[in-house]
Amino acid sequence: MAKIGVQSGLSDVQQELQGMGYDVVQINNEEEGQGCDCCVVSGRDPDVAGMSPQGDMSIISADGLTAQEIGQRVQQTLQNQ
Repeated sequence: MAKIGVQSGLSDVQQELQGMGYDVVQINNEEEGQGCDCCVVSGRDPDVAGMSPQGDMSIISADGLTAQEIGQRVQQTLQNQ
């Protein structure tokens, strides 16, 4: 099961991803995102939470997307890894 980090404050996204069967953890910084296959951040600030891709981890910006759209992007991202 893929482990997805979701920035705090994105509870609707967290619920959507949990409903899709992902192991979801709340993150506030890059250290908390370690070990995640993918991280979802708010995207309001280009340096949000100080997150930068580590290894195979992908970062998805939630800016302007619904929770369902983010879920689809997470699926696509994980399939392409």
